[in-house]
Amino acid sequence: MQMERTETSVKRPTSRPVEESERHFRLLADAIPQMVWTTTPAGWCDYVNRQWVTYTGLSFDQGHGWGWTPPVHPDDLQRCIDCWTAAIESGEKFEIEYRWKRASDGAYRWLLGRALPLKDSSGKIVKWFGTMTDIEDQKQVQAAAERANQAKSDFLSGMSHELRSPLNAILGFAQLLASETPPPTPSQRTSIDQILHAGWHLLKLINEVLDLAKIESGGLSISHESVLLSDTLLECRAMIEPQAQTRGIRLLFPQFDIPYFVRADPTRLKQILLNLLTNAVKYNSTPGEVEVRCSASTPERVRVTVRDSGAGLSPEQIALLFRPFNRLGQEAGPEEGTGIGLVVSKRLVELMSGTIGADSKVGVGSTFWIELNSAPAPDASKPGIQPAAPPAIQAPETSADSSIYTVLYVEDDPANLKLVEQLVGRSANFRLLSAVTGRQGLELARASLPKVIVMDINLPDMSGVEVLRILREDPATMNIPVIALSANAMPGDIQMGLQSGFFRYLTKPIKLNQFMETLNLLLTSTESGGLAKHY
Repeated sequence: MQMERTETSVKRPTSRPVEESERHFRLLADAIPQMVWTTTPAGWCDYVNRQWVTYTGLSFDQGHGWGWTPPVHPDDLQRCIDCWTAAIESGEKFEIEYRWKRASDGAYRWLLGRALPLKDSSGKIVKWFGTMTDIEDQKQVQAAAERANQAKSDFLSGMSHELRSPLNAILGFAQLLASETPPPTPSQRTSIDQILHAGWHLLKLINEVLDLAKIESGGLSISHESVLLSDTLLECRAMIEPQAQTRGIRLLFPQFDIPYFVRADPTRLKQILLNLLTNAVKYNSTPGEVEVRCSASTPERVRVTVRDSGAGLSPEQIALLFRPFNRLGQEAGPEEGTGIGLVVSKRLVELMSGTIGADSKVGVGSTFWIELNSAPAPDASKPGIQPAAPPAIQAPETSADSSIYTVLYVEDDPANLKLVEQLVGRSANFRLLSAVTGRQGLELARASLPKVIVMDINLPDMSGVEVLRILREDPATMNIPVIALSANAMPGDIQMGLQSGFFRYLTKPIKLNQFMETLNLLLTSTESGGLAKHY
């Protein structure tokens, strides 16, 4: 038998206790399912167990020394040799995944190899012990899970786009009607307000459902940065203050005498705090009060609390707080909500290694809190890498009358084209050109040299990102600023768009004021040659 030859191939010590220990080791090695091997300090194989022989189809004599390399997949061979050589030189344990040809069917399968050095009292290596474990099945499961997660991400991105596109027409035209001259009658205004109110609420529900689905699928990426709490809270205060003033709610924020830094994703932290502050204002008494506090709960943790003076919650309601679509009996109340915000906040806090909780007393009010890991202040001497700013744009002349600016809109959806056409048509300073395909947009851009291009991302013939790339490669159009206006509104879509070089990435449903402010900012900047600083 091969294993009998294996045992005779190794020189045995004459010492009876050592001989007995070696026999016990070999019996143990043959009894376990993993492949086991040992080598000399220099890395020459001097023992393999039965599983190794069976799996590889090699005898001990064939595997002796460095003869183990033939079954290794050619693409992994050099990586394995480099890993083993580095381990011998450093004397440190290692772990590596690679593909190995199985003798029974000749198929390459993934293995996990581990090795550990045995050292004497002086620290000198006297032997290497290693194992090889077949992990092909785990790899297959992992690959299937990754494909499933990618499919979920693709589904969510597609769902976001499909839901936002009709909402863009509903909310866009409603905003146009609301801002008509002459203004709508009181009865018409009431109807328009109802459309806008319901539309924005539906958009919020869509965003939160998609957020929750992305978190649950494991497809949401979270950054872990050192964030100054005072900056984030001041941003949140500016956003929540108009709502609080309208409802007669007094906001109390700390003085921030102590700078608290936390390890968090800045965007998601703001989302969490805004949710807590919005709830504290929405479900408060009138007049009422919302107080925000920051403290170091432990040397390693920072706590932010949001206390309101509302009706409070019972212990039974507290127990149901973080369940999706549970509005704790507020469904029939005057305040609209989705019942998802707190659930999303909880998942986000946990992704940032934090905790969230609430304390409440009926008739007194509620206190919601989050705790996050503290972080050191960012090193000011090591600023983050900033994207290179493009050169200042010298806008081409598009008309004999310099007060008329040509805007090119590349969009294949008729409703969206009509919406922007009506919006831009309100200003005597703009002339709108439109294209329904990427190639048509490129032709119009080269022929008319517009001041601004507004670009959809999902065009029938090519991506808006690809159109932007071609524009940048053409000397005639390379300096024309391009604004993305897309229903692809997932964070990854926005990040990719900005990295591609869009001046701004606006999402649908369109906010008319935001759209016009972006156009005006862009045109003002091009006239002064100072656009680069706005990128």
